[in-house]
Amino acid sequence: MSEQRFDAIVIGAGPGGYPTGIRLGQLKVKTCVIEREYMGGVCLNVGCIPSKAVIHAAKTFEKIGHSEDLGITVAAKPVLDMAKLQAWKGGVVNKLTGGVKTLLKANGAEIVMGKARLGKLVDGYRQVIVESTTGTQTLAAKNVVIATGSRPIEIPGFKPDGKRIIDSTGALALDAVPARMIVIGGGYIGLELGMVYAKFGTKVTVVEALPSILASMDKECVAVLAKKLRKMGVEVLVNTKARSWEEKGDRAVLTVELADGKAATIDADKILVSVGRRPNSEDLGLADAGVATDKRGYITVDDQLRTNVPGVYAIGDVVGGMMLAHKATKEGEVVAEIIAGHKAAFDVRTIPAVVFTDPEIASTGLTDEEAKAKGHTTKVGKFPFAALGRALSVNDSEGMVKVVIDAKTEELLGVHIVGNGAADMIAEAALAIEMGAVAQDVNLTIHAHPTMPEAFKEACAAALGEAVHIVNR
Repeated sequence: MSEQRFDAIVIGAGPGGYPTGIRLGQLKVKTCVIEREYMGGVCLNVGCIPSKAVIHAAKTFEKIGHSEDLGITVAAKPVLDMAKLQAWKGGVVNKLTGGVKTLLKANGAEIVMGKARLGKLVDGYRQVIVESTTGTQTLAAKNVVIATGSRPIEIPGFKPDGKRIIDSTGALALDAVPARMIVIGGGYIGLELGMVYAKFGTKVTVVEALPSILASMDKECVAVLAKKLRKMGVEVLVNTKARSWEEKGDRAVLTVELADGKAATIDADKILVSVGRRPNSEDLGLADAGVATDKRGYITVDDQLRTNVPGVYAIGDVVGGMMLAHKATKEGEVVAEIIAGHKAAFDVRTIPAVVFTDPEIASTGLTDEEAKAKGHTTKVGKFPFAALGRALSVNDSEGMVKVVIDAKTEELLGVHIVGNGAADMIAEAALAIEMGAVAQDVNLTIHAHPTMPEAFKEACAAALGEAVHIVNR
């Protein structure tokens, strides 16, 4: 059977791949999107979306049980039905993944399910061999976009078994709340899921090899979260390395190496391993096609997401950098426009990052330390939510907004938020930095009252020494 030919083939239908396919379709490029597992990728199915659904459920569960300050007394202690929670979470996922298929088809993109690898270049078309349950077929395209994402890193001796050792996917699919859980890794995924189960009643211990949890984020924001973890009874062990584990009766026993070099053991029902992610770049035929990767397996690309092989592009987690869904989406849109003949490049000043813990942490741009390392003389402005009417009126006043500006030009360099609504507030800050705003631009913009974003305006005013609702320092 002759091969099917397209103008573009996208390998992977995650948050990078499916927007690429949609945008290509909008630009009238004949496109095929190949997905080996599930539409929407890790993000929609076992990552971003289901985790946020469970995080919302946990926050609601906690608030119901702690509403006395508002004059609301719950007659009985709230009870969690994990089966119903899992069913609701699944419904959310199904709506979104179904929407992905509809959007791709509506924009003229063809969908093929199967495992893909690059083949030969024949008459200017790159072959792509697809293996599926129905057999093997060969497709071909003038352009191929690799958007295969990433997967959790496995620690030797801690391979997920679905029973004692679980990864983030397993943590989102538990049918019962464990009494004790150890989280290996103090990054955003481990802390988000660890806090979920702590709210459900699990005794959680976090084991982090580095000197701090969330090591790359603003230290003052992380300190607010660390305080909340202690208040919840979550034990955090930093400078501590997981060495081995063994089954003992009805529990798993983890052996760790503490900061002083001594060994200690911790009991648990589940051990969640969350120490980062690695690119899905194996078994794609990259070496045979001549596509370059670095020593960690990330595909090497330029600012137009081109690999070293003409006609082959790569986006998202598989190229490294900030492994975030919204970065992958932007890269996919850029590649689609390049393939369609438009002038485009991945040229961004800032990419926001959010940690959906409680309180949330959101960050965009430089920290104060990073700004100084780049040669800036800085000013910092802060506004605590404890002084914000909206935060107090919804009984959620932990945290602050912190802005970093250049002392001479007053240009916004970084914005860091910890507290209720941080994930939603960071978009305005990212827009301000992307547009090259100075602190006064934000300060002179009227913000609706009473709202959480007022704190961003007030923090900018504080950096300028013009705060109205706190004492200027």
